Amino acid sequence: MIETYAYARAGLLGNPSDGYYGKTIAYLVRNFRARVLIYPSARLEIKPGKADMPVFESLEDLYKITRWRGYYGGFRIIQALIVRFLDYCGKSGIELEDRNFTLEYDSTVPLRLGMGGSSAIITAALRALCLYYRVDVPLPIQANLVLETETRELGVPAGPQDRVIQAYEGVVFMDFREELMKSRGYGEYERLDPSILPSLYFAYRTSLSEGTEVFHNNIRERWRNGDPEIIAAMKTWASYAEQGRQALLEHDHGTLGQLIDENFDLRARIYPIGEGNLEMVRLARSVGASANFSGSGGAITGTYDGEEMYRKLVEVMSTKQIAVIKPQILPSTSR
Repeated sequence: MIETYAYARAGLLGNPSDGYYGKTIAYLVRNFRARVLIYPSARLEIKPGKADMPVFESLEDLYKITRWRGYYGGFRIIQALIVRFLDYCGKSGIELEDRNFTLEYDSTVPLRLGMGGSSAIITAALRALCLYYRVDVPLPIQANLVLETETRELGVPAGPQDRVIQAYEGVVFMDFREELMKSRGYGEYERLDPSILPSLYFAYRTSLSEGTEVFHNNIRERWRNGDPEIIAAMKTWASYAEQGRQALLEHDHGTLGQLIDENFDLRARIYPIGEGNLEMVRLARSVGASANFSGSGGAITGTYDGEEMYRKLVEVMSTKQIAVIKPQILPSTSR
């Protein structure tokens, strides 16, 4: 039996998904994980997870679960991944052994909050398939396969950031400039030492979510049409990521916090943002913390200064059904 994991993620600076040839910084959030088990069996079987089960206690239960998890579980994305994996192996001249398997999955990553929940399941499943069939897929190609599972197979609009940080883990500065993406299919990905990070918090709504498709709106269409406002915003977000990388390397946490705030403020001028998401940012800033969306809505991240500020942050958020945690970025040393 093979057991693999992938984890939630948070975007710190840059555009949330970055399918716009920009630059971003993201970090892994090991507090939430997707797990996959794979083992030999007579037939090939994908076992449904809890999110795939069409059984509910009541109409209210159905409503709450659907609003929290969305309309789809992990079964379809794992099936789509297997198709992409087979295509990749076929095109790469990799002959797979004739070995059926049973694959099981579960996930603690809250869905529909822009935490990379779907891509975590796909990443964990891809790792399991690679180990099971003894196939070595380079990390940038792993990230591409996960992205293509959602975009090509399922028609879900998505960018590469989530898949890159979940493949590389830790903290990563990503450069998706156009010439790289078009010439070789992936960007330049630089691992940063997590020890240079300041104190970070991660906060997310525990109440019902609207889902990230509401947040993305028509920005991609405007970008493709060459809208000057959107083009300028994408370039500015890329510059924030570049400046943030430099601030981290110089241990300039004050500048980093300012960039995090500016990153969100620009987003608020470009994207339609619901009151619930704006409230999270306002509450964080009310106690002196910086705040930016960690993804596409429903969760935020930023810096704080000392345990007293963190205590106040937890206190003001708890009254609004918002959980606050200290993100675990590195593997636990207790194992």
